[in-house]
Amino acid sequence: VQLQASGGGLVQAGDSLRLSCAASGRGFSYSVTGWFRQAPGREREVIASITRKSDFTWYADSMKGRFTISRDNAKNTVYLEMNALKPEDTAVYYCAAAEPRLNDRPLRRLDDYSYWGQGTQVTVSS
Repeated sequence: VQLQASGGGLVQAGDSLRLSCAASGRGFSYSVTGWFRQAPGREREVIASITRKSDFTWYADSMKGRFTISRDNAKNTVYLEMNALKPEDTAVYYCAAAEPRLNDRPLRRLDDYSYWGQGTQVTVSS
């Protein structure tokens, strides 16, 4: 699975953005996917995860309320809707996919994911 994230950019505080992550290769529809971000000087952190058929989603506590993860398997794409953006949301945003597994549940750790996109920069000005 190869992943290509897009949709980042420079926005003002309070704006919204929708990030997309297009997958190529076989297996995407069988993979739990997630979004992460990494701000300068900080470790990569998980934002959200979604199961194969969108039955379950999970969000980090600090991300609940303003971020929404979704996917469209017909388009091999996972999305991250971000609302009411703040300057502290400035980071490179990454999508990731896990190896297909029988236990279809959201995954919360970086090392749960085997495939990573290249990242898309989101910059929020105050």
